Amino acid sequence: MELLEKYKTVRERSETICSPLKTEDYVVQPVVDVSPPKWHLGHTTWFFETFILQPNVTGYTEFDPQYNFVFNSYYESVGSRVIRTDRGNLSRPSVEEIMQYRRHVDHAMEKWLSKPIPPALEPLLILGLNHEEQHQELLYTDIKYILGHNPLMPPYDRNRATIASNGHPQEWIDMPAGIYDIGYQGNGFCFDNELGRHQVSLGHYAISSTPVSNADFLEFINAGGYTDFRYWHAEGWDWVKTREIKAPLYWYYIDGQWQQYGWQGLQPIKPEDPVCHVSYYEAAAYAAWKGFRLPTEFEWEAAADKFHWGQRWEWTESAYLPYPGFKKAPGAIGEYNGKFMVNQMVLRGASEVTPPDHSRKTYRNFFHPPLRWQFTGIRLAKS
Repeated sequence: MELLEKYKTVRERSETICSPLKTEDYVVQPVVDVSPPKWHLGHTTWFFETFILQPNVTGYTEFDPQYNFVFNSYYESVGSRVIRTDRGNLSRPSVEEIMQYRRHVDHAMEKWLSKPIPPALEPLLILGLNHEEQHQELLYTDIKYILGHNPLMPPYDRNRATIASNGHPQEWIDMPAGIYDIGYQGNGFCFDNELGRHQVSLGHYAISSTPVSNADFLEFINAGGYTDFRYWHAEGWDWVKTREIKAPLYWYYIDGQWQQYGWQGLQPIKPEDPVCHVSYYEAAAYAAWKGFRLPTEFEWEAAADKFHWGQRWEWTESAYLPYPGFKKAPGAIGEYNGKFMVNQMVLRGASEVTPPDHSRKTYRNFFHPPLRWQFTGIRLAKS
């Protein structure tokens, strides 16, 4: 796909994701981890304006100089910004003005892309497109949180199909002890945290061919898994007690039946579907209850060609750390991943809301252990 066509496709998809929303839905920020949809639309636009158009396109006119403060996310080298917790307090710029901002930047970008661009800028453009695709996944997760925490629990899209089980029986995939290559290798795109291909020594292990299902997790709930400290990390047990956690996010026990909020509103749990919206704490506790464990990210990657993945982001037992030889890029782009390599756990795979062609077996997602608003699930391993 040519760069101009790719650019148009990615930009249009962000707005398509938001098309079922009412105007009021664009502004809501229920918790700090969720950003208002209109902020995502503005921030992804700001990326192209700030890092490509302003420094590289002669005669480009900035849409609004104040937008750098509003839509900068965490790039300290680019200047001050609205703190994350206050994004939902911004009634202005309006949704209409942000759409005008997108048109302004898209017009300039499409004009720039209609001619050959300097080869040195192509990696930055590709990064910008992948950055917007990351925010497309966040748009889905944030929209679901916004609507799912409205007492009316309105559906996002009644015609949107929900993910179903892959239909394969659970088996254990045996992996021999040995030296395995880890990390991205090739000529395509990857994020900097995937680089530094290296070898790791793994002992003999086995990994499940399928993720944990809703039915599997219901057994944990019914066995009192949320009330037995023996299966939980200390932090996880404190989290369960403090937050009074009794089930995955969006699960509700109503009239003697478990129901789950999804794209079509509140629906009965489908036992065969992979469990979703669980924290690392819950994933680790479930694994301990079963007498198994979570795989390390290296075990997951080494075996990834042997099982079906991509329904849920899968928690691993690995802390988010740099690979050997990792170096931050110079300037603002160097703030992209490396600054977050502390107090987070790695997830592997992809999910039902990951954009097309945006996943790789080397992709390293990462979140803090208690978070579960993403489409996170569980795959078991054993030694």
